[in-house]
Amino acid sequence: MREQGTGARRGLSNLEGSSLAQAKSQLRRLNVRALKGLGQHFLVDRSVLETIISAAELGPGDTVVEVGPGLGILTEELVRRAGKVIAVEVDSKLAIALGRKLYQVPQLTVLNANILELEPGELVSAQTLASGDVQGYKVVANLPYYIASPTLRHFLEALLKPNLMVVMVQKEVGQSIVAEPGGMSLLGVSVQLYGKPTIVAYVPAPSFYPQPKVESAIVRIDVYPRPAVDVADASGFFQVVKAGFSAPRKQLRNALSLGLQLGTPEVIELLEQAGIAPQRRPQTLSLEEWAQVYRVFASRDKR
Repeated sequence: MREQGTGARRGLSNLEGSSLAQAKSQLRRLNVRALKGLGQHFLVDRSVLETIISAAELGPGDTVVEVGPGLGILTEELVRRAGKVIAVEVDSKLAIALGRKLYQVPQLTVLNANILELEPGELVSAQTLASGDVQGYKVVANLPYYIASPTLRHFLEALLKPNLMVVMVQKEVGQSIVAEPGGMSLLGVSVQLYGKPTIVAYVPAPSFYPQPKVESAIVRIDVYPRPAVDVADASGFFQVVKAGFSAPRKQLRNALSLGLQLGTPEVIELLEQAGIAPQRRPQTLSLEEWAQVYRVFASRDKR
C-alpha cells in the first residue's frame, strides 16, 4: 500500500502537442464541449498513457473494462494489447463517436451506459462468452473524478471482481486509497479489504484537456482472491466502519454511538471487548482492528 518508485514522487510530464491538438480537433468535429458535470478531462500526455498501459500488464488473453473512454486515446492502446475491450461511456455523443472511430476493431465493444447501473459480472460475461464462463478481467480507466469512489466500490464489491484495476483518480483520492493506520479513511478500508493498492505515479494537471484544477494519481489495485480479513458479512462490516467514519474527528466511542444509535456506555464496553481503546480516532484503526470491532458488535446482535 505504498507508492512505487521515484515516478510516484516527482510526477509525470511529457505533454505532446499533437495529442492536445488532436483532442481539440475531435471535440470541434463532434461539436461538443467537455462537460464539467461528467468530470470530463481528456488525457493528452503520451507518457502517462504508457505508464498506465505498463502498469496494467496486458496480454492477448486479457479482457479489459474501460470506464469513461471519452475520445478513445487510452482505448486505442488497450485494443492493441488486450484480447477484448469493453468501453462504457455515459455520454452518448462520445460513445457514438468512439464506435465510429474504431468500428473496424473487432475486439472492441462500446456501450453507452452508466457503469454504476451495470452488474460487472453480467457485463463481462455478456460481452465475452455466451456461456458466461469468464476467466477474469481487468479494469483500466481514467475515471471521471465525480464517480471514482463509487466506481471502485462497484467493482470491488461485485460478485465477479476484476483481477486487477489500474485507474486514474484525483491525487487526494489516491492518497486516501493507499493510506495506512493514522490516516485511514472509509475509502481506504473499502479498497484495502479487497485488494492491495499502490500509487504508480502522480500526474500533473497539464496532462489533460481541459486542465483540471487538481493533480491526479495512477493507482494499481491487485485484487485478492478473498478479502484481506475474515468478516462473515461484508455489508454488516461496512455498516460498522461507516458508522465509525461518520464523525471521523470524534473519538471512536462517540462516533460509533452516533452512527449506530447506541448508548455510549454500551459502545465503550463493546470496544473494550474488541481490545480497542474507546478514545481512539477512526482513522487510527487497522483493517484487522476494524474487523475485530465488527465481530464484537455483530455478536451483540446474536445474544
